[in-house]
Amino acid sequence: MSLLASLRETSAPGVAVELASRRVSAATVEFRGGQPVVGAHASEPLPDGALVPSLTNENIRDRALVAGALGRVFDRMGVRPKRVGLVVPDPIAKVSLVRFEKVPARAQDLDQLVRWQVKKAAPFPIEEAQVTYVRGAQMPDGQEFIVSLARRAIVEEYEQLCADAGAHAGIVDLATFNVINAVLASPAAPESDWLLVNVAADYASIAIVRGEHLMFFRNRAADTDGTLADLVHQTAMYYEDRLKGGGFARVVVSGAGAREDIDQVRRSLEERLTTRVDTVDPRSTAALTDRITAAPSLLDTLAPLVGLLLRDRVAA
Repeated sequence: MSLLASLRETSAPGVAVELASRRVSAATVEFRGGQPVVGAHASEPLPDGALVPSLTNENIRDRALVAGALGRVFDRMGVRPKRVGLVVPDPIAKVSLVRFEKVPARAQDLDQLVRWQVKKAAPFPIEEAQVTYVRGAQMPDGQEFIVSLARRAIVEEYEQLCADAGAHAGIVDLATFNVINAVLASPAAPESDWLLVNVAADYASIAIVRGEHLMFFRNRAADTDGTLADLVHQTAMYYEDRLKGGGFARVVVSGAGAREDIDQVRRSLEERLTTRVDTVDPRSTAALTDRITAAPSLLDTLAPLVGLLLRDRVAA
């Protein structure tokens, strides 16, 4: 199991599954003429309250209902995979960017240093936590690491749902990280600074990426005070002041299937940032077959799934 695993450390599986608060979805990617194409895919809606993402509390509130939806997804796709990559909601983990002036040579010493660093902010005993990290950008004053902290029992809730369906979750990763993967795996991936706003039904996450290196990450609940545009504006100010940013090459938003007012959200972001805001389109990474209608909600569903399945194609 590799929650927030490196984009390149673990090979991608053949089937990606996403368990979100409003839906269960899955997809496969095949290669035709050396180019990735979305193959089978399916999605099943979930009623409110069946799955409630949380860092500290039980997430799967109606196991039979969520398990039934996952089984129907596999039936519709005509697959019964033995191994899957699993996309989970961002709020189940606390993501931090931690910087060390000197990095210990021994992996065991680095593990202890990382755990000591995040222990102070952990909302539960560190002994109950699953702490994982990957190397981030090299900064002038040290090496950054992207660190995730999740309650082990909560990760196991999601893994067990897949196991009950006969599938081992060999990779477990956050939704926004795999939307980032989908953008980075595209031939048109930005080479300089870019901003992603990923909007789900019950949360929103903002990421600043410099080339392929995550420089900023923030997640907030949908019912938090203040508008999303306000939060993005604050993030842009942080980018200019603290990250010495020279401007975003691209600003992209994902969430057409989660928010009916996504066009309004995009326009408000354009006004605040005074730049064009595009929607994430996984077709630039993996083509769709002619029989698939590319509705905005479908593109939103496919983005993290494609990102997980094509993580190996992200440039090193």
